[in-house]
Amino acid sequence: MKKTIVIAVGFATLLSCNSIQTNSKLQGQIKTDTKMENLKIIAQNAQDAFFTDYDEEGVKTYFKANYIQHNPQVPTGIEPVLGFLPVLKEAKTTYTNHRLLQDGEYVIFHNSYHNADAFGAKEVVAFDVWRIEDGKVAEHWDNLTPKVDKTASGRSQVDGATEVTDLDKTNSNKEIVTNFVNDVLFGKAPERITNYISTEEYLQHNPMIKDGLEGLGEAINYLTSQNNMFQYQKLHKVLGEGNFVLTMSEGEWNGKPQAFYDLFRLKNDKIVEHWDVVQEIPEEMAHTNGKF
Repeated sequence: MKKTIVIAVGFATLLSCNSIQTNSKLQGQIKTDTKMENLKIIAQNAQDAFFTDYDEEGVKTYFKANYIQHNPQVPTGIEPVLGFLPVLKEAKTTYTNHRLLQDGEYVIFHNSYHNADAFGAKEVVAFDVWRIEDGKVAEHWDNLTPKVDKTASGRSQVDGATEVTDLDKTNSNKEIVTNFVNDVLFGKAPERITNYISTEEYLQHNPMIKDGLEGLGEAINYLTSQNNMFQYQKLHKVLGEGNFVLTMSEGEWNGKPQAFYDLFRLKNDKIVEHWDVVQEIPEEMAHTNGKF
């Protein structure tokens, strides 16, 4: 109990206390229209056209001409995508998908990219979110970080459970995670942390944090001692399928604005596993669409 209190105090003292802000789609229900059933296939084909086949015709088939881009370094529209294909092909950039989820019109990839120097490192871990419209990719968000060989937990940034279960609990799991972000990460009621995170099983894939609530508390204490605690300030999206829920948030860390993508796995209404990608938000972008 003492360790839990220490963790809660750490969150209460150091995380932003801004009230949570969400867009209008945050609490949206999972669509069950049969037209939505093939969106994972469309997204997979789009991903393969770009990163496996380097195929111009495939990109034109699966991407809308007015494709909206949120990656800060890539201009919006389909032409920049087409222009990037020769670079990827020459570098032999490929990807491995670890998790593929769908929430309504959104398809979420948890990927590793290989030979990915164009993205900032030889090996990169990423979340890609595609919005599908009229059978094509209409919009894209992502968060990328270099692969880390040695982590505090001994787990990699991408291993762990992959099976999607509890489809009937998608919306309740999204609500649990939304409340966790509001209460704990935003500092509204950090003492409720054990209402959301399991005290028996909490597997951690953040490179700096060990497993369990004890590992989380240790990381908070270290970041506090360095006057470098991360701050969550705005929640943009909560997307999920069954036992997996992804949040897309922004805030500050290392004195700079950051995008926080956190993927949670839930079991019996508690968070039992966590993956994340944190990426700095640059001051200047190649478009006016914003990171989120």
